Amino acid sequence: MKLLARFNLIFIVVFGLGLAVAVWLANVFLQNDAKTRVREQARLMMETTLATRNYTTADIKPLLNRLDRRQTEFYPETVPAFSATQVFDYLHKRNPDYVYKEATLNPTNPADRATDWEADIINDFRNDSNLKDFYRERPSITGSSLVFARPLVAKPECLQCHSTPEVAPAAMVRRYGRDNGFGWKPNEIIGAQIITVPESLPLQMANTALKTLVVYLLVVAAITLLILDAVLVVTVIRPVAKLSRMADEISQGKLDVEDLPVRGRDEISVLASSFNRMQRSLARAMKLLEGGDEADS
Repeated sequence: MKLLARFNLIFIVVFGLGLAVAVWLANVFLQNDAKTRVREQARLMMETTLATRNYTTADIKPLLNRLDRRQTEFYPETVPAFSATQVFDYLHKRNPDYVYKEATLNPTNPADRATDWEADIINDFRNDSNLKDFYRERPSITGSSLVFARPLVAKPECLQCHSTPEVAPAAMVRRYGRDNGFGWKPNEIIGAQIITVPESLPLQMANTALKTLVVYLLVVAAITLLILDAVLVVTVIRPVAKLSRMADEISQGKLDVEDLPVRGRDEISVLASSFNRMQRSLARAMKLLEGGDEADS
């Protein structure tokens, strides 16, 4: 096997091993980074829904109170949970993997009632007053999901509709009845904002980034190999080829060959200089032998 081919084979083997280790480490890093990005995206969406709830409570509800129409008509848009859900629906169109729900233990709208696993999250918030954020991986029938949640607290303004049916707007009672969504207490954790994301989303993000990284590494490796091959040819293979050709000519009795060019002080230059001295010494020795033979004759 020629020197250049052997060098390329060694480079490919070493680079392949290094690439395997780099891909494994990069995959771990990219998966963790993707999960962090998904979590931060969910956090940003959560902040958006909280801002929507606050806007609805502070601006929309007082406006309709001044219009004095809440006793005759019920507007779901005045409910913070409804407004937050509607805003998230717009976000969901651009981010279909993110699902939002305001799960409540005792909701006015039955659609907001917490499922068993959602109720467990709410109870975790109730049992630990220091728990402000909930982030966990959850297995399900459709695959693992990432769950991000925050507690929903019954603020004083919430009790205008959720303390007793007698205090609540008559239009709301007519629409949803007197059995659900009442009995809330001030500062009680009554539910949780929950965003779920399939775990396949960060994995897909990580895999896409990993494929791009591998392509870049392969391109860089190919360019590096070409550059190294060119350097190897100029600095090693060509001088060694000249040295080999000269040695072959000398072995055939041609002692008047030109000296190899010596440039620099590297190993190849030292070898060329030594070979030149050897060739000159051999030529002088052969001349001495030829002179001695002529004298004897």
